[in-house]
Amino acid sequence: MCTPALRTLRTVMAPGRLVAVLRQYLMPLFAGSPWFDGFIPSDYFWTAVAHLRREHVDTAILFPNSIRSALMAWWGGCRRRIGYRRDGRSWLLTDPLDWPAMERGQRLPYPMIWAYNRLVMQLGCPDPGVRMELFTQAQDEAQADRVWQRYGYGYHPVVALHPGAAYGSAKCWPAEHFVQLAKRLAQSGYGVLVLCGPRERHLAELIEAQADDPAVRGLHRENLHLGFIKACLRRVALLVTTDSGPRHIAVAFDRPVITLFGPTHIAWTETFHDKSLHLQAIVPCGPCQLRRCPLDHRCMRQLTPEDVLEQALRWLKRWHTTYTNASESRNFARAPAA
Repeated sequence: MCTPALRTLRTVMAPGRLVAVLRQYLMPLFAGSPWFDGFIPSDYFWTAVAHLRREHVDTAILFPNSIRSALMAWWGGCRRRIGYRRDGRSWLLTDPLDWPAMERGQRLPYPMIWAYNRLVMQLGCPDPGVRMELFTQAQDEAQADRVWQRYGYGYHPVVALHPGAAYGSAKCWPAEHFVQLAKRLAQSGYGVLVLCGPRERHLAELIEAQADDPAVRGLHRENLHLGFIKACLRRVALLVTTDSGPRHIAVAFDRPVITLFGPTHIAWTETFHDKSLHLQAIVPCGPCQLRRCPLDHRCMRQLTPEDVLEQALRWLKRWHTTYTNASESRNFARAPAA
């Protein structure tokens, strides 16, 4: 969601040097982009501080709202530090910004993409807009090519499913619902690719096994990294996902997306993408913003596989995606033994 701001920042300060400070595992997310002149891993605080001191940084744009990022910029000698007032860190910032939507001292839901844009506008940049953007590299495309060939996806549109969510279990749609959705999509002639992160392999494996259809395949056997996930999402006909990172990657490649919202306010992560459809059951206890549901998870369970399938087929048709009739033969490769 910060990519519109980064793109504009790069354009405005074209002669300058732009360095990204971020966790090591996130570096493949930005690999291939034309925006950065260097990367500094932030996993080890004092190592990152030493790197920043060597860079003699004029300005730090703090996209994270953490006190850690502000301390890193301060100790790193960044002369100007732009960020939001959060967690008592105002004294560490030269340009502390107030959250744009407040009521009685509480932050109200406000699109993060707009919040990130305001940080670079403080530096004098024009409004960056809302078009998100990412890039892939040749080696990641080659890895995705091999998956498409192995599973016989070459002649079939592929729907990707993402069942996980790093935020917490409250964001997750029941695995049995994903199984039913995968089965029905496969019967409708689609290839179904179940995405996962390293900690979610068991979910992809479970959905593939219980769907029991050669058209449904998980990525749990693969070497997983964000570059590879980008290359997979760039070529899918549709992504059905929880409110999680892959949703934003798909939007950055202008792919159709259906997001299943449960405990979170849609406004926080609104992407303003015309090919994105948000589904959320209205329940008296939500959206609660909790990581784990203390009740019966009704916000997600009330989104039925039948409802999501209906919307998925409608969304595929709307964006002119063709699919093979279920009565026609399908030639999907059998998965290798686990």
